[in-house]
Amino acid sequence: MDQLKAMEIFVEVARQRSFTVAGQRLGLTRAMVSKTIMQLEERLHARLLHRSTREVSLTDAGRAYLAPCMATVSQAQEAARMVAHVAQTGAGAELAGPLRIQAPSSFGSAWLADAVARFSLLHPLVRAELFVDDALLDPIRHGFDLTIRVGGIPDSSALAMRPLAPCRAVLCASPTYLAQWGVPQTPQDLLQHQCLHFSHLTDGTHWHFQRGEGEQREEVGVRVQAGFTANNGLVLQQAARRGLGIVYSTTFLAWRNLLDGSLLPVLSGWELPLNHLSALYPASRQMSPKVRALIDFLVAEYQPVPPWDRELAAAGFFS
Repeated sequence: MDQLKAMEIFVEVARQRSFTVAGQRLGLTRAMVSKTIMQLEERLHARLLHRSTREVSLTDAGRAYLAPCMATVSQAQEAARMVAHVAQTGAGAELAGPLRIQAPSSFGSAWLADAVARFSLLHPLVRAELFVDDALLDPIRHGFDLTIRVGGIPDSSALAMRPLAPCRAVLCASPTYLAQWGVPQTPQDLLQHQCLHFSHLTDGTHWHFQRGEGEQREEVGVRVQAGFTANNGLVLQQAARRGLGIVYSTTFLAWRNLLDGSLLPVLSGWELPLNHLSALYPASRQMSPKVRALIDFLVAEYQPVPPWDRELAAAGFFS
């Protein structure tokens, strides 16, 4: 099997955390998926995945390989779509017409609104309509040309997906809160703390942590007591800054507060599950040039490392 196909399989396994589910989505047997991953690991001389009876998870090498792998796969898929589109319709037409976009309210307000505004300046005949809503709306039923999702990718053959950026989760709290209630040293210590909960988290109040590699690898799950719950990340950020508790947030929301010290990272020696920021669009029809142009614009903005993570890395937040 060629390298590009192997990379596509690896990306799907990493996304689904399952050989079986990845195989089902790609039309392959579990045995073929497992064999391909083993051959890819042999070719790279690195172990990419931890296997267990319950699920698979990324090793450090797998996490390092995933982002460039996703970018390569998505670029190849997009190139094929572009060639097909040019063959059917020709190239060079000016972008125009309505463009309906839906995004989570936090990301839409913090990042996407500015990006869409700058895209609109480049293409004045495009009439962008941006809907920010944390409800997991059906993109097709609601007539959206493009939907931005953080995790929670629907299992639907009616939708195509292109990854935009990794989405790091981070626990943080205000210096005032930590001075009053102490700094947690282990995930289990969170049971003694006030936790601020985002109601759209896939596993609810069951927060997952991992650290280490190989035989030293640890995985811990803690079901926290949510003293405050909201369906909007910006609301939770504000509550955390006021000293209400420890918030489960994302770096695209928390980066400014982490840089200015109004929020401090908690349990930074542990990793939280890595989500991805993705662009969804109807798979049943040819992607319009304006949708493709906006996706390309966003990919250029957020890959290979999104600007919020670049700022945090420059300040030494990531080892």
